Amino acid sequence: MAEIESVDQNQKNDKDEDVLKFMDSINSYILLLDSLSSTLRQGWFDFSSARYSMGTSRVNSVLLDLKEHSAATHLEVAKGDEPHFTLCKWVSDDATDPKKMKDTSQSTEVEEDSSPSGSLISVDNQVRKERSKSLAVFGAFVSPKLGAAQLSFETALEKLVEIANVRASMLHAFEQVQEHIDGVED
Repeated sequence: MAEIESVDQNQKNDKDEDVLKFMDSINSYILLLDSLSSTLRQGWFDFSSARYSMGTSRVNSVLLDLKEHSAATHLEVAKGDEPHFTLCKWVSDDATDPKKMKDTSQSTEVEEDSSPSGSLISVDNQVRKERSKSLAVFGAFVSPKLGAAQLSFETALEKLVEIANVRASMLHAFEQVQEHIDGVED
């Protein structure tokens, strides 16, 4: 009898754990959406400030060439129980080596531990070069607000990837909760 009660208790703990995971992922999702909203708002504010300070003739769509360019940032999807999205930023045309990509889903501590400090600095220099190259369209003297807007929109892109990962975990947790509910109804 004690074994049956312990099995029932373990199943109940599993159900409670799945519900808590689901609720936690919903909370994270809502917080990330709020953070994305404020990051985008700040980016547009910085962009409009840069346009005001530099003048509308220096910051407009006419300056942008409409040729196709290869993407400096791309998204990788690792499939498993729940998909995991990884953002690789500022990959230049000549940087086809995966070691040269900057993976933003990993923490900087992992990057520092796994690579010598010289290569980390070279990655940062590469990122700085790519950022300045993309802003060179607007002239030699670019407002710091334009660079701040660029960073805000970069951060927003990172937040979108985080939101996609949290949403995937939220859907996975929902499926687990739904399985427990279906098991109770049977």
